[in-house]
Amino acid sequence: MGIQMARAHQPEVILMDINLPGISGIEALKILREDPATARIPVVALSANAMPADIERGLAAGFFSYLTKPIRVKEFMEALDAALASGHAHA
Repeated sequence: MGIQMARAHQPEVILMDINLPGISGIEALKILREDPATARIPVVALSANAMPADIERGLAAGFFSYLTKPIRVKEFMEALDAALASGHAHA
């Protein structure tokens, strides 16, 4: 449903959990990247999977940034600002 919403609404940035019901966030990101309509939308991962290997895997998959829970507000806002600025650069 989130992928369909991204296609329909073209958000400036997407915040995505890695552990989604029925699909992994990494697989959802792959679908978004393969679709020209959503390929350029920056996607920020939010996850409780906080091991260094998890973070590396997420960044290698193509997430704009990978934030771990619990969210640190300053880090979250900086990542969001950077993702929005990046999205505007591609507009």
